[in-house]
Amino acid sequence: MKIGFIGLGIMGTPMALHLAGAGHTLFVHTRSRVPEAVTAAGATACASAAEVARQADITFTMLPDTPDVEAVLFGPHGVAEGLPGAAAPRRIVVDMSSISPTATKAFAARINALGADYLDAPVSGGEVGAKAGTLTIMCGGDEAVFNTVRPLFELMGKNITLVGGNGDGQTTKVANQIIVALNIAAVSEALVFAAKAGADPAKVRQALMGGFAASRILEVHGERMIKRTFAPGFRIRLHQKDLALALQGARELGVALPQTAGAAQLMQACAAHGDADLDHSALVQALERMAGHAVAEA
Repeated sequence: MKIGFIGLGIMGTPMALHLAGAGHTLFVHTRSRVPEAVTAAGATACASAAEVARQADITFTMLPDTPDVEAVLFGPHGVAEGLPGAAAPRRIVVDMSSISPTATKAFAARINALGADYLDAPVSGGEVGAKAGTLTIMCGGDEAVFNTVRPLFELMGKNITLVGGNGDGQTTKVANQIIVALNIAAVSEALVFAAKAGADPAKVRQALMGGFAASRILEVHGERMIKRTFAPGFRIRLHQKDLALALQGARELGVALPQTAGAAQLMQACAAHGDADLDHSALVQALERMAGHAVAEA
């Protein structure tokens, strides 16, 4: 197939490489230089998002935030300019970014009005999952369109679910980010408590992994906290963005999310200390500063 991919960052690059590796023809665009690995895989670098959309049957976007997606889709030389209108077969736009569910519904309506189909398909699994092709993909959109794109999703992920209509994929991702943030905060509090009490946090984590408290967060991010390996798999500033979407949605819905608000404040405390580009497991450092005690030495 002729596939477009826009946004070749930490996540987008390995995702695009999986598509190229399966033999698909790739047209790519990114705001910085296209990674050499992508061009080496045979992808054609395009000068604009519009050029990508003109060439591709299905165009994927993987971008940082809602304004970025809006600009790439509808800004000057954006995807919308490259769509052929009502020409058959219909083109498909798939946004795999993590953005506002409300804005996603509006974007989908605008793309549909141009004679193309739209899926929102945010992911979970971080850089590790993107490289391994094991991402969880949460989709919103028409079932027939989803079934058309599913073989491509299967090159990038393992747990692939059509949740509902446009926007429902993004709503699921926001829910995912709430759960992840609260788990990181819980593991952080537990390890800070254990370390300050004089216990070996590595052995505490080992013990907890065999009980009801076991979780993927305790396994992966607990180890990061102990080993002080905070190189970004998923940056604090991006998780801040996702929690802001959760709290904005909560205000719109009249829902209270007190624990989410607390986790957002811990991330803000990290950002205020210059840690916004560290991995979100570095949230533990906000609690360490309050406790005056680190889980482990750097």
